Amino acid sequence: MSVLILKNIASEGPGTVEDFLRERGTYYKIVNCAIENIPGSKDFDTLVMLGGPMSVNEEKLYPYIRKEMALVKEFVAKGKKIFGICLGAQIMAKALGAKVYPGPEKEIGWYDIELTDRGTRDRCMKELAVHLKAKAGDFRTKFKVFHWHGETFDIPEGAVRLAKSKLYPNQAFRYGERAYAFQFHIEVRKEMIYEWLKEESVDMNQIRKQTEAIYDEYLKRAMNFYREFFAQKQSQEVRHEKN
Repeated sequence: MSVLILKNIASEGPGTVEDFLRERGTYYKIVNCAIENIPGSKDFDTLVMLGGPMSVNEEKLYPYIRKEMALVKEFVAKGKKIFGICLGAQIMAKALGAKVYPGPEKEIGWYDIELTDRGTRDRCMKELAVHLKAKAGDFRTKFKVFHWHGETFDIPEGAVRLAKSKLYPNQAFRYGERAYAFQFHIEVRKEMIYEWLKEESVDMNQIRKQTEAIYDEYLKRAMNFYREFFAQKQSQEVRHEKN
C-alpha cells in the first residue's frame, strides 16, 4: 500500500493517521499543497486530504484546491481509496458535484454525531462507533467526535450519507465503496486540539476537561476506523517521506 497525504496548511498535519501508518509499516508521502507540487495518482493507491481554515470556494486564492479536486476525480475514476477530513471532505464533495457553503454557526469542540441507518450498516463506521466498554461487537449510533468547522456540504449524487449532528445534517458520506468524507476530525492528537484552539473564542477549560475524559477512547475508535479503511497487512519495514 502507498498513501498520499495532502496538507492544506502547515499546522494541520495527519496526526493519528500518520501514527497508524507508521506503526503498520505503510509507505506514505506527506505533501504541503501550499508550497509543494501535488503528485498524480500513479504511485499511490490511497489519498488522504486534511483540513484547513480556508474555504473550498476560495480556489482563486488557493489554486491548489483545484488540483486536489482533480486528483479526487482521478482516484475515483481508478477505483482507489480516498479519505477526506474537514476541508478535505468539502473538497471531495465539490469535486463530486455537490455544493459547499457556510453552516448555521461554527461547530467547535466535542459534539455528538449520530449514524444514519446506512451508517449503522457501513463496515468502517461501525468500527468507529464501537462501544469499547461493552461486549464485543456492540456499538453506539450516537457518540462524540471533535469538530472545528464553519462550513458544510450537500451529499454528492450517488453518495451515501453516513452521519449527522444537531447543527449539521451532513457530517459524513461514502462515495462508492472506497471513498469516505468526514466533516469532523478523527485524526487529532490531544496536543493538536489544545494548539488549534488556543486562539479561538471557546471555553478552553471545558474543552480540556472533555478532552481528558474522552480522548483515550476516541483514539481507539479512530484506530479501529483506520484498520478497517486501510485494510493493510503489516510489512517488514517502515517507509515514509515527510517534508
